[in-house]
Amino acid sequence: MFPCLCLLYMLNHLDRTSIANARVGGMEVDLNLSSTDYSTIVLIFFVGYLSAEIPSNMLLSHMRPSLFLPGLTFLWGIVVTLISLVKNKESLIVARLFLGFVESGFFPGVLLVLSSWYRKAELAKRIGILYSGGILSGAFGGLISGGVIEGLEGVGGIRGWRWLFIIEGLITVSASVVVVFFLPDWPSDTKWLSEEEKKLAVLRLEIDQVEHGASSPDSTKLSHRQALAAAGKDWRTYLFCFMYIMILSSQTILYFIPSIVVSLGYQGQEAQFLTIPPYVVACAFALSVSFSADHFKEQMFHVALPIGFSGLLYALCLAISEPKARYALVCLAFGGTFGALPVALAWVSSVAGSQKQKRAITLAIVNTVGNSSNFYGSFLWPKSQGPEFVLGFAMATAFGFSCALSAVLAKVLLYRFPREELLVEPGKPLPAKDDSLALKNSACNI
Repeated sequence: MFPCLCLLYMLNHLDRTSIANARVGGMEVDLNLSSTDYSTIVLIFFVGYLSAEIPSNMLLSHMRPSLFLPGLTFLWGIVVTLISLVKNKESLIVARLFLGFVESGFFPGVLLVLSSWYRKAELAKRIGILYSGGILSGAFGGLISGGVIEGLEGVGGIRGWRWLFIIEGLITVSASVVVVFFLPDWPSDTKWLSEEEKKLAVLRLEIDQVEHGASSPDSTKLSHRQALAAAGKDWRTYLFCFMYIMILSSQTILYFIPSIVVSLGYQGQEAQFLTIPPYVVACAFALSVSFSADHFKEQMFHVALPIGFSGLLYALCLAISEPKARYALVCLAFGGTFGALPVALAWVSSVAGSQKQKRAITLAIVNTVGNSSNFYGSFLWPKSQGPEFVLGFAMATAFGFSCALSAVLAKVLLYRFPREELLVEPGKPLPAKDDSLALKNSACNI
């Protein structure tokens, strides 16, 4: 399961961000795009993306992940391939809108699936590995873009940046067909598990939920309306929405790294390859911080310290103008933001609720609110402000420090109010923490 999800997420991230490499590879000139046009093209993706996250996760909680997630992958692979045919900015905007729509359900869906299979102390490292796959796709994106755009330029009368979308789209379509045969469904209904294995997979999560103060077993089923109400009434939803939007706001530099590299004086294939180091640093941060968080079973410091470090480095970028020094600071700051993110996602997954339907909606809400940062984030890094990018670095500094403070606040409030309040089926008792002993005995019997 996990390698398949990592592969699909790498392709998800690669297909979404290849627009940045295509921009510096000739697309901007061919389609006569201004800086504002490009920001709009980046922004419109998230109009489609945000519109379907919550409904998609609501559907997934009642469907088979082994078909739902590859189905989404197949659809966005087709859209990416068709982007190679765009003739003007209007057609590119429409294509990006559809791409956002079909990609929207994938990442929150993956989080829901992972949180339905792994215990709380096992989540951060796995989300860290998953997210590192997305990060590495940024590095691979630079390598692929540098080779494809330069190497296939003019082949068959097609520009290199168009070949980039063709190749990436077809790879995604092929992968979606293959992983259908390897992805499991939910722990209780995966066909290739024995009955004993299914019971054990469910019991280990129920034990974990009761030991962490859950008020209801995961078997409690809620309607869409009940789950939405439960998520909306939970203060944790809003606190983690703020934390997540601050993290993603500080990451809006992601879509402009190639342009920032160009503004520092690098051109062509050299500029493409210099987009790789920030992603390598980010991958190292994401893995080390997430593994540490699971090892020490601690989240607050593993969110606050990396993102606070990132905010400090973004502040230094405002004071330092030497190109190589600023590039090094951006690489490290990029690492800090990506180091905090997997732990924050594992944190919200672990406190979002033991009921699958509520957890699905909470994760989708948090992801939707977080990604809304791109509505304003895409306008924080205009080419006209390069190479200083005062507005972008100033706002990234504020976002980083705000996120660090929200992590501290979350720790305090979760200590003060540790138990979740969930809707349960009429007449069904709430388990006490002592019930974990009975559940452990059941697991041992299996």
